[in-house]
Amino acid sequence: MAISEKNFNKAINGFLALIAVMMIFRKPCTLLIIVFAVFNLFFIKKLNYSKQSLVLVLLIASPLLLEIVMFWNNDSLFKGLKSLEKYISLLVFPLFILGNYQRIHFLKILRYYCVTTTIILLFFFLRFVIYFPELIHKYIKGDDLWEIGYAFSNSVGMHAPALNMHLAFVSIGCLFFVFKELRTKGELMFKMSSIIIFVLSFFFVLFVNTRMAFFNVLVGFGLVFLSEVMQVNNLKKVLLNTFFLTVILAGVIFIFVQMNPYMKEKYSSVTFAHMDKIGKLDEIENPEAKVFNALVTRVSIWKSGWELAVKNLPFGVGASDGKQELVKYFKQTNQQFLAKYEFPTHNQFLDFLIKFGILGPIVVLVYIGTIGYLGIDLKNAIVFSFFFLFFTSNLTDDFLLRFDGIAFSGLWMSIFGSYWLQRKITADKS
Repeated sequence: MAISEKNFNKAINGFLALIAVMMIFRKPCTLLIIVFAVFNLFFIKKLNYSKQSLVLVLLIASPLLLEIVMFWNNDSLFKGLKSLEKYISLLVFPLFILGNYQRIHFLKILRYYCVTTTIILLFFFLRFVIYFPELIHKYIKGDDLWEIGYAFSNSVGMHAPALNMHLAFVSIGCLFFVFKELRTKGELMFKMSSIIIFVLSFFFVLFVNTRMAFFNVLVGFGLVFLSEVMQVNNLKKVLLNTFFLTVILAGVIFIFVQMNPYMKEKYSSVTFAHMDKIGKLDEIENPEAKVFNALVTRVSIWKSGWELAVKNLPFGVGASDGKQELVKYFKQTNQQFLAKYEFPTHNQFLDFLIKFGILGPIVVLVYIGTIGYLGIDLKNAIVFSFFFLFFTSNLTDDFLLRFDGIAFSGLWMSIFGSYWLQRKITADKS
């Protein structure tokens, strides 16, 4: 099959932009990844690897490699294969993206992803308003304000923390492009459209309203601002633009908090309630209503998870058996609330420690740490913001168990790695 280099480059970048946008829709995105892999197999001779890119392939594929190395420890062959299958994208993405690293247009892909994802979420928001008027009415009245973000995420087809992790990265990227537009002498229309897209993206983070995403998006904004200060000579203009954007952000937050007073409660008393009941949640009257999403529940899970992991060192309980062994341990230690809802670990390092023993958290640290290394070496606020976002998200959740965490991180790590390789080649030639 013949294809010009120009068209091949367009196809590769088009695939990656589309996969990034469709990441919040598991089934269509899975199909796209398969088509992307088949497309590259047709043009396998175009792949080109350096020693550095092969090292990156191994680092990005490390969770998959760990699953393969520890496969013998699974009690069930079928469940072991099912667990292994989830990580295949961590082989597909580095092989075919880093194999085409010189063709990848990082900023173009990022811009398309940020703008298109925000527009898609706007469509889903309008759809939500039309199809769920009873929830909107309750929200306006101030009833069950905790419910709206999760209900909206379910209408998109995602778990709220996972959706908001994606949206936080989108919003950070949107702010980056606002600064980029304000820095240029382009038309006012483009500047205003960038600001509108950014405000919408931030509004959706607030609307879904998960704590880690809100924290991470603010840290990401700070990193983008610092990067802008360091790169631009006209400090006065940067500070003026930042003041303008801060006023807009403060206005959005103020309006949102006025509409959603539960946000104040959620980020203070609800989060830190009943911390004296760690490991004793059944002593709380109606724990479903009082501590389902509280920190004490996470800490109770972590306490049990740590105890289970220590008992099964050095090799863990097996990839396919982690959750069922944790639930079994909840029952053995008479923690009925945790057992009833079969809570996962909510910490990726601990989850891999339970499943794989000592090697587990080391691989997670290497995997996520690779993103941090790329961000620091590139001195790139977007890449480092992604590292911070994914690292902290996996301290309170376990996104390397889910498609929307595995494929999401593997895709962007491979794109970041391509950008890093391009910069390395440029530096070596100069």
